[in-house]
Amino acid sequence: MPINPEAVGAKGTPTRRKWDSKDALLYAVGVGAGTDELAFTTENTKDIEQKVLPTFAVIIGGGGAPFDKIGSFNPMLMVHGEQGIELFDEIPAEGEIESVGECTAIWDKGSAAVLEFESTATNVATGKPLLKTRTMLFCRGEGGWGGERGPSEKIEFPDRAPDHSVEYTTREDQALTYRLSGDRNPLHSDPSFAAVGGFDKPILHGLCTWGITGRALLHTLCDSDPSRFKAMNSRFSKPVIPGDTLTINMWVDGQQALFQTLNQNGDVVIDQGQFTFI
Repeated sequence: MPINPEAVGAKGTPTRRKWDSKDALLYAVGVGAGTDELAFTTENTKDIEQKVLPTFAVIIGGGGAPFDKIGSFNPMLMVHGEQGIELFDEIPAEGEIESVGECTAIWDKGSAAVLEFESTATNVATGKPLLKTRTMLFCRGEGGWGGERGPSEKIEFPDRAPDHSVEYTTREDQALTYRLSGDRNPLHSDPSFAAVGGFDKPILHGLCTWGITGRALLHTLCDSDPSRFKAMNSRFSKPVIPGDTLTINMWVDGQQALFQTLNQNGDVVIDQGQFTFI
């Protein structure tokens, strides 16, 4: 059946997810953390307690979404539009959460449908909320039922140089490491599959680029302290190729910041970024 606009407000079945120290370490290496970030990439370094990158929330969170209630769409024509996280506490190096997801919006863009989901996760050990994720999916070919188009506001970035710019060069094998955190889509590893999608070579996972961007925000605005990292939301605008150099630009206003991520050609690959920290 097609997309069901009446599914807005539907909730999914509570879902549990466990992780351990190795999962957190693998994710950190997958988004480019290295020897100068040992708190995130090792668990047994002298006088350093293991910490978890806040963007690891996208790996463990997001569960319980009511996909069985929204109708159907062609997954080959679906792209990840936006991603957001909100953290209520620091993510522990190992633990278990229970997540409940909800369909919060379905918009009719004419040539496509936009699906929005939120998922709130509770730390099973403490019974307290740990994190919330927000995901927007852009499903081509599924619009046209006459529904509302949804909001169209865009962030206006300051007409001045960014307050901070951080540059990271991705590895040629970056996607091969990141995929071990769960997303085994061959678009990111198989040259023949990537060619069918119109790419000269496999592309980097959007959430890997997002995690790299999160590292820049963490180290620059939070002094590398995950407890100060509170919320991050942005839009995916262009694929990244492993080996690309990324520049994360930040404009700061108090405990809020706007950000964009660009590749070496000046193309914006992550846009409409909003960040909250303490």
